[in-house]
Amino acid sequence: MTESLKKFFASGSAGGIVLAAAALLALIISNSEWAEHYLAFTRIPGAVIIGEQGLVLEKPLIVWVNDLWMAIFFFLVGLEIKREFIAGELRTRAQAALPAVAALGGMVTPALIYAGINHGDPVALRGWAIPAATDIAFAIGIVMLLGSRVPASLKIFLTAVAIIDDLGAIVVIALFYTSQLSLAMLGGAALCLVGMALLNRARVMRVDVYIALGLLLWLCVLKSGVHATLAGVATALFIPLHDPKSGHSPLESLEHGLHPWVAFLILPMFAFANAGVSLAGLRPTDLLEPLPLGIAAGLLLGKAIGVFGSSWLLINFGLAKRPMGASWTQFFGVCVLCGIGFTMSLFIGGLAFAGLDPSYEMRLKLGVLGGSLLSGGLGALILARAKSEVR
Repeated sequence: MTESLKKFFASGSAGGIVLAAAALLALIISNSEWAEHYLAFTRIPGAVIIGEQGLVLEKPLIVWVNDLWMAIFFFLVGLEIKREFIAGELRTRAQAALPAVAALGGMVTPALIYAGINHGDPVALRGWAIPAATDIAFAIGIVMLLGSRVPASLKIFLTAVAIIDDLGAIVVIALFYTSQLSLAMLGGAALCLVGMALLNRARVMRVDVYIALGLLLWLCVLKSGVHATLAGVATALFIPLHDPKSGHSPLESLEHGLHPWVAFLILPMFAFANAGVSLAGLRPTDLLEPLPLGIAAGLLLGKAIGVFGSSWLLINFGLAKRPMGASWTQFFGVCVLCGIGFTMSLFIGGLAFAGLDPSYEMRLKLGVLGGSLLSGGLGALILARAKSEVR
């Protein structure tokens, strides 16, 4: 296991705990006498004025968090994707085959289950991609808390699946969750990308130059109709991996510097701002409504069936090998953990049901929280009781 992965796993455990604490706090406050204060907090206005009579960006706190702060999260995801595919655990076809096929199965199957349960509701069908993504912070946090009960090979497999899963979610957001497009702003975004490509060709290693262009790209994408967080991924792909003169990696330095901020500030703030849902008047039958049931079933059943089933087929056809030292039971337990979809599922759900009746938001959160809790609990139980296979 590489040193960068060891550091990532170490921070992943603590980050997962903080993320869970933030989500739990949001649930507690939103079901207490402080509920109105919680809502007021998420709606705190904030404005950025560019130029004396120029552009004015005025949005409530929750939108700043979801559009700008999460762009930083996606920037970090982009850095991880680039590093893993060029110099990491996914750099060869043989290494990438199993997690890539597993991630694909783990996206398609939950989407099909959700669509099957909600086939009669065209509005609910907008959320078909909600159960298709894995929350890497929560999943890694659980496997780290389980310690030696989870072989290192399975931790690497889970991370690779989650990274490819995030890449798939980014493509889904770009293709299916965009509003009306502004060709002028898309043109501005294209110029920013060309500028970063030229910086790459000129072997410019200064990260701050890329980030400055990335901020301009974020602004253009924000105004184009494509979701602004995608600018974070696009910018990350242009950050140089190696500096031939100094021998250090600008990308890895930036990645390590961002990890604590994302793990302990950005993701917990996203969780706190988005996980609050009032349970007042909630009946057990509400959890069985098609929308929350589709999300929960997609996460719990769809992820486990899709990730494990596609992996099993690939391994049994001799096209890949089971992670070293892991039994089939342990492997299945990690596949169940892939059903923890908290951060990305809430994010995609927010895009799918933006501007609709608040009841959609409540049902979205019930489904995501329920499915993620069940997947995390069941996966942890399977792994805690499973035995390793010595090979």
